[in-house]
Amino acid sequence: MELVAAAALGKFIGAGLAAIGSGAAAIGVGHVAGNYLAGALRNPSAAASQTATLFIGLAFPEALGIFSFLVALLLMFAV
Repeated sequence: MELVAAAALGKFIGAGLAAIGSGAAAIGVGHVAGNYLAGALRNPSAAASQTATLFIGLAFPEALGIFSFLVALLLMFAV
């Protein structure tokens, strides 16, 4: 019985560690948006040409957050 409880505990600890990626995604999005705004304030005429790069830069951290959320769900419910 204790072995089953230890396995369940390990599963939830692993899911919690996998969820750290969601926090990392939030930090990454903040850095990308902050650096874009800093650059746009320094050179407002170039800000319009950097909008596509901003959206690509925002997509990568968001994908990291979604993948880490999926890994956490898989660890909690599928393993």
